[in-house]
Amino acid sequence: MSKVCQLFSGSSGNSIYIESKNTKILVDAGVSAKRIENALSGLCDPSDINAVIVTHEHSDHTKGLRVFASRYGIPVFAPEKCLEKMICENTVSEKVECHTARQVQIGNIDVSPFRLSHDSVDCFGYSFALPDGRKVSVCTDTGYVTDQAEKSILGSDLVFLESNHEVTMVENGPYPYPLKQRILSDCGHLSNFACAEFAVRLAQSGTTRFVLSHLSKENNYPEIARQTTLSALNGIDLKEGTDFRLYVSPAENKERPIVL
Repeated sequence: MSKVCQLFSGSSGNSIYIESKNTKILVDAGVSAKRIENALSGLCDPSDINAVIVTHEHSDHTKGLRVFASRYGIPVFAPEKCLEKMICENTVSEKVECHTARQVQIGNIDVSPFRLSHDSVDCFGYSFALPDGRKVSVCTDTGYVTDQAEKSILGSDLVFLESNHEVTMVENGPYPYPLKQRILSDCGHLSNFACAEFAVRLAQSGTTRFVLSHLSKENNYPEIARQTTLSALNGIDLKEGTDFRLYVSPAENKERPIVL
């Protein structure tokens, strides 16, 4: 039996917990170490985490990394350029083991990175092959779904998929023009519509659980994000509750983990 849970999601901080029978992994540590510890209560002891895997160096993914990883002596894996930048900026402690993200086995979970398109020095998503044959993928912070990402993610049982913004809300919102252009660009964030389009391809490849993630507080509403993907899946004659399950991650998740 495996468990997954998006502890935190959005521009205020991101972190995902993945657990198999003997292995526990944290993807990103974008809030304070204290908040991560509190969120893990009831899931595991923080000292039992086998690795923290970082998608990229932006603070909403690394804010609590230095304190959390060093406090419990947890190895950190990150894209090469991202890791170099985090070491230079003291985002990660020199006291912990640091590894360049690559295809690797952590405990009994096989981890496979894939490149995303985001305005960071480096940005990866990850697929996790669990020992029970299930596959979980994390695809957030990308302007579009790269060919490498799609190839890696297809066939996943569950996907944490970015549904960041509604395009018209960005275009008509209060953000300055350069920021709007950044969000809407190929190295920005995935829109509700782009998310829904990819969700259809995922469903056709066998994905049955979707967790809409990294929603913008200013440029989206959970019900809009959910309805966009739901309509797309209904459009290929799939029924929620029968053929798939659709979740929307709140900024801070207080619900039980998803059991696979």
